[in-house]
Amino acid sequence: MCILVWAAVIAAIGVPLYLAGVTRQVDDITLNVVAAVTIVVPVTLGLAALESSGWQATLGKRMLRLRVQLRDVARPPFGVALLRNALKVALPWTIGHAAVIAIVSTSSSSATPPWVWVLTLAAYALPIVYIVALFVRTGRTPYDAAAGTQVAQTA
Repeated sequence: MCILVWAAVIAAIGVPLYLAGVTRQVDDITLNVVAAVTIVVPVTLGLAALESSGWQATLGKRMLRLRVQLRDVARPPFGVALLRNALKVALPWTIGHAAVIAIVSTSSSSATPPWVWVLTLAAYALPIVYIVALFVRTGRTPYDAAAGTQVAQTA
């Protein structure tokens, strides 16, 4: 819910700029950078701050009585939580943004370039891999394995 509120604030600024024609002259790379800086980076930093705090959880995890911890039950330092959320949130979100912007910018051409299809496939495949990982082997996602963290029930 907090992420949606932040996205709504950014949209309240971005949509009028788009409708006024201000952002139509901006190239695709700049649009991706602006999207990352205004939405993805603040959200990723916020999630990492919450998971590395004394709560060891985002608001949703707290409601479900879950926490993020290192394997030895310790609170993850900010850098570890940032790596976890960069892989969990920032990477798929940025790929998704890039795919949508590429689809929109190439929609006027007769055929969609193959790289746009690859980007779109990656945008869908990565979250699917994360979900499937919950149900195989140890039940840990690739981003938890990479960060050395796990999600556990709180007492």
